[in-house]
Amino acid sequence: MTDRASRIAAQSAPLGDTRSAVGDARAPQRELVRGLGLWDATAIVAGSMIGSGVFIVSADIARQVHAPGWLLVVWMLTGLMTIVGALSYGELAAMKPQAGGQYVYLREAYGPLVGFLYGWTLFLVIQTGTIAAVAVAFAKFTAVILPFFDARFHIATLPISAQQILAIVVIAALTGVNCNGLHTGRWVQNVFTATKVGSLLVLIAFGLLVGRNAAAVRVNLQDFWGAPGVFSLSFLPVIGAAMVGALFSSDAWNNITFAAGEVRDPARTVPSSLAIGTVMVTALYLATNLVYLATLPLHGDPGATALSARGIQFATSDRVATAAMEVMLGQMGAVVMALGIMVSTFGCVNGLILSGARVYYAMARDGLFFKSTGFLNTRSVPAPALVLQGIWASVLTLSGTYSDLLDYVIFAALLFYALTVGAIFILRRRQPTAARPYRAIGYPLVPAGYIVLATLIMLDLLVMKPRYSWPGLLIVASGGPVFYWWRAARARDAYPA
Repeated sequence: MTDRASRIAAQSAPLGDTRSAVGDARAPQRELVRGLGLWDATAIVAGSMIGSGVFIVSADIARQVHAPGWLLVVWMLTGLMTIVGALSYGELAAMKPQAGGQYVYLREAYGPLVGFLYGWTLFLVIQTGTIAAVAVAFAKFTAVILPFFDARFHIATLPISAQQILAIVVIAALTGVNCNGLHTGRWVQNVFTATKVGSLLVLIAFGLLVGRNAAAVRVNLQDFWGAPGVFSLSFLPVIGAAMVGALFSSDAWNNITFAAGEVRDPARTVPSSLAIGTVMVTALYLATNLVYLATLPLHGDPGATALSARGIQFATSDRVATAAMEVMLGQMGAVVMALGIMVSTFGCVNGLILSGARVYYAMARDGLFFKSTGFLNTRSVPAPALVLQGIWASVLTLSGTYSDLLDYVIFAALLFYALTVGAIFILRRRQPTAARPYRAIGYPLVPAGYIVLATLIMLDLLVMKPRYSWPGLLIVASGGPVFYWWRAARARDAYPA
């Protein structure tokens, strides 16, 4: 076979063909290893969801809704939406258990352009930006225990903090761990997910049974639903805008679909892990917020110094969980909470790194991403994709703009979730005879309800938070010219290595 013919054959190979994207027929074949069982897959779902958000965002939600009851409603609506979305994704995951997950579903339902726009946004901001943000959160809470990491200095003319350096070290270390093979990555994920879930259960039990603050409980019950008239329709947009923080705290449950090509019996395992993981995390989030309300009043004074006087709304630096632990355990509570969040964020970063690279690998197999990211190393993992992801996440960490970028893609993420659930309707019509080992619960009403709710929230964000929603659309749209350039380059056999 000529070199030219070999390249064309490799480029046109399906995603399941794991031969090197540029190798010839004599190249050794490497395959993704189906080494993830139900517990491993559930650990990726739950571990990727639980990062630092649940420990922080309730302060911002409280400032928007002004009532304990509505704080819980926001978390309950978010949890319901997350579970419905996960149960709907289960049908697609069982139908197409390939590396790339959501990218593959969008490509199959809407064509390669929409699939690429999702993968492009995922690489540019969603996955890498989240990795950067959670790694920095790990470093910030490390500084609570080791104050050295509060230091700031310059390298040449570049201002940098010790926290940024630690975040990059964490990203590099976990990238290396995952390059060492699926077994190592899943072992780290399992250990840290079990630890963080166990820590949350201890926090919840202690907060509800031992650490209750009678004064805070009394105040919160007296003003549970806030001012009269709060049930008016005019309050609904406020609820929608307040859900943003909770939605992103509950995000990344779809990451297990990215690694579906490495799951054993994926038709059963992936839908089950999505259901178990999202239900478990939703219950933990609701219980954690009950602890906040049992230890702190919702309302507070931003100028106060006492924790109880600042309340949930104005907890220092929005660290509600830390404030609640300090009320229960004194100064030692801040250290205990910092350790818990360090465990949580470390495990979250690992899950995001493990799963995200599988999307770029799938895109490269389609000739729509850097050619080298379509390779597997000797450990049968997409090491080039892992390394590229780690480099870009580190750049975002140094830039300090990752939090702004994540705000911008709130709208885009909801858009892709709604489109993916919509893919169920399209593929049932277009591929009626395809094997569907699992079918979306409550079809068509439940998936349609998810799409309607997601659409309403998107419309709400366009009005209530235009500063973030419109730039998010521009980030997605920026992938259009890149897609057509990449496709043209591939036709010339010249797309980048």
